[in-house]
Amino acid sequence: MSFDNLDTLYRQVIMDHYKNPRNRGSLDKESMTIDMNNPTCGDRIQLHILVEDGIVKDAKFEGEGCSISLSSASMMTQAIKGKEVQDALKMSKLFSDMMVGKDIDEDGLELEDIQALQGVSKFPARIKCATLAWQAFEKGVSEEEVSE
Repeated sequence: MSFDNLDTLYRQVIMDHYKNPRNRGSLDKESMTIDMNNPTCGDRIQLHILVEDGIVKDAKFEGEGCSISLSSASMMTQAIKGKEVQDALKMSKLFSDMMVGKDIDEDGLELEDIQALQGVSKFPARIKCATLAWQAFEKGVSEEEVSE
């Protein structure tokens, strides 16, 4: 597949997640809620995660912002559900590395649709948009560990 075709496919995946977000909404009171915003772009994410026995049982998000931040939140919630927290954190690290242009080794973890955001690394001002939901997840699980 040529680079142009791949770029077009990635753009279509991003827009699909933006227009048809997966896991949009909230969870009940038992879940953890993390609010994050990107004042530079105006993105605002409220992430809801339910972790039981070290596994991300459910994840949803609410918020508003650009197509990059909302599609990234949609992709992330889809990717981390059902994963052990440690594996989800590894995915977050892979994603962060990908955003700064590092070559990544998925090491058995599948990034799936998330790879569509790879091109964002060429636009430094948009990296914060793409990583906002992931930062909320990392913040939430680190607070969860402190409270246990």
